[in-house]
Amino acid sequence: MSVAIPAAGRARRRRVIPGFGLSLGTTLLWLGLIVLLPLAGVFIKSAGLGWHGLWAVWTDPRVLAALRVSFSTALAAAAFNAVAGTLVAWVFVRYDFPGKRLFDAVVDLPFALPTAVAGIALTQLYGPTGWLGRWLEAGGLKVAYTPLGITVALVFIGLPFVVRVVEPVLAEVESELEEAAASLGAGRLRTVAQVVLPTVWPAVLSGFALAFARGVGEYGSVIFIAGNLPGVSEIAPLLITIKLEEFDYAGATAIAAAMLLLSFFLLLVINTLQARLARRGLKVPA
Repeated sequence: MSVAIPAAGRARRRRVIPGFGLSLGTTLLWLGLIVLLPLAGVFIKSAGLGWHGLWAVWTDPRVLAALRVSFSTALAAAAFNAVAGTLVAWVFVRYDFPGKRLFDAVVDLPFALPTAVAGIALTQLYGPTGWLGRWLEAGGLKVAYTPLGITVALVFIGLPFVVRVVEPVLAEVESELEEAAASLGAGRLRTVAQVVLPTVWPAVLSGFALAFARGVGEYGSVIFIAGNLPGVSEIAPLLITIKLEEFDYAGATAIAAAMLLLSFFLLLVINTLQARLARRGLKVPA
């Protein structure tokens, strides 16, 4: 016995946005041309060295030192920005004060400021004869031309990422929940730990990941304050540039491939942690 299917059921479902197939195809095409194809080219070019050649480049003491400097300073700066950026976002959301709009605009300054200008300004500020550098070195703390100087530069360029990701999430947190927790006898630290932080943790991790990704590949704002001492304050992007100037394209792409693999692994760990938080019922920002 056959059952008649209503005409509405046979009709193709209409989507709110037409042209889904064309839009998806265009998106995948541009994604492949702009992102996937260049990344594939890096691995294909570096594969020309063979496994032994790649291993020789990756285990070179100078390359290992440069990778260690780049990733350690990027992680340290991102961790600092995760805390400081959350506090800045909290102040912007919860309080009104004179000059708030001005300070809010200043947070976005690293986005618009050329990285070379930022690097020169930080070097002049924290250098041995700078306004702050001379006093810090007199106290035994040297910032410029050390990994600490690189971290300072990465903090400068990475702070806006955390602030702009966490700020809208904090704005959606109802202050009545905090007041209810306080009325039930919870102290300030307990309220922050059990009411506020569970809501903003995914956003903080997103900002941390963005700041870290920006810091690993940063060049312009770091190159002046780093000092570029091999084994001490030389960053991996500078070493890639040196290899290119020596026409060692395979060696440059091998270092780039190592940076890509390490970055993918760390970002995968961060995204996995973020997904676990989301499965616990926490809100993940778009």
